[in-house]
Amino acid sequence: MTVQAPAMTAGGIRLQGLVKTFGGQQGPIHAVRGIDLSIAAGETAALLGPNGAGKSTTIDMMLGLAKPDSGTVTVFGRPPRDAVNAGLTGAMLQTGSLIRDLSVRELVAMMAALYPDPMDVDEALEVTGLKDIAKQRTQKLSGGQTQRVRFAVAIVSNPELLVLDEPTVALDVEGRREFWTIMRGFAARGKTVLFATHYLEEADANADRAILMAHGRIVADGPTTEIKARVGLRTLRATLASVDPSILAALPGVVSADRHGDAVILSCSDSDQTVRALLDRFPQAKDIEIVGAGLEAAFLELTGEPDIDEPEALAT
Repeated sequence: MTVQAPAMTAGGIRLQGLVKTFGGQQGPIHAVRGIDLSIAAGETAALLGPNGAGKSTTIDMMLGLAKPDSGTVTVFGRPPRDAVNAGLTGAMLQTGSLIRDLSVRELVAMMAALYPDPMDVDEALEVTGLKDIAKQRTQKLSGGQTQRVRFAVAIVSNPELLVLDEPTVALDVEGRREFWTIMRGFAARGKTVLFATHYLEEADANADRAILMAHGRIVADGPTTEIKARVGLRTLRATLASVDPSILAALPGVVSADRHGDAVILSCSDSDQTVRALLDRFPQAKDIEIVGAGLEAAFLELTGEPDIDEPEALAT
């Protein structure tokens, strides 16, 4: 029987009223609590949040690996399992190992044969930088090579949606850089990418949009520049010797002050007011820099609030 290639995609990814609860020894664990989310076709989105925020559970429901207690998930207008079976969705999850005793090419070719309209195997190897090790056995690969093979397996179905759950967690700095170079090349083909990561700089550098989760809910959603702007604090750095940080902390608009050698670092709620007061009081200050809050500061502020719905949160 001939399997038809997947139809043109439409509608992107939609999560509506998504809820998932697991049983626990000390009562139910509310992993996901009423998520509403849309990701447009061709968008690259980062899913961020502390451990236990509900990221992996949300991804599992998007892939059809878990069923929501309530709510719906559609991937290009299809149920998640249908999208996977049609080759519209590729995934690279945190867990899982490669099948042993196959060459890299044999493994990628075997996975390609499962889908109706796969990418050419040589193209998948080329895109992921694996052509030079295509004949190597999977159990002989380094950690970075293994991650690239897992990436090739995820994209060889020629998916319209690529889901990556902590894809660079086992890689060194160089390996992470190489991985994201490859991923950006894949996304440049107009593919939709959703990735979860603990490396906030990866989200800042590679995502069109960041979705922050905490306690099973979405607490922020938008371009990383917009999310960073939601944190009102700015950091002022200057060269200023022999001034006690406690004196600087008393300047208008300063929330906190620190010193590293001759450099002072002021966290400011009103950097304009602070810089004027600083120069008025200490005209010898030089090399002044003012920067907005980074994604890490925004992440900590937006995801750090206690969950008021949980009894343990109320007790602390």
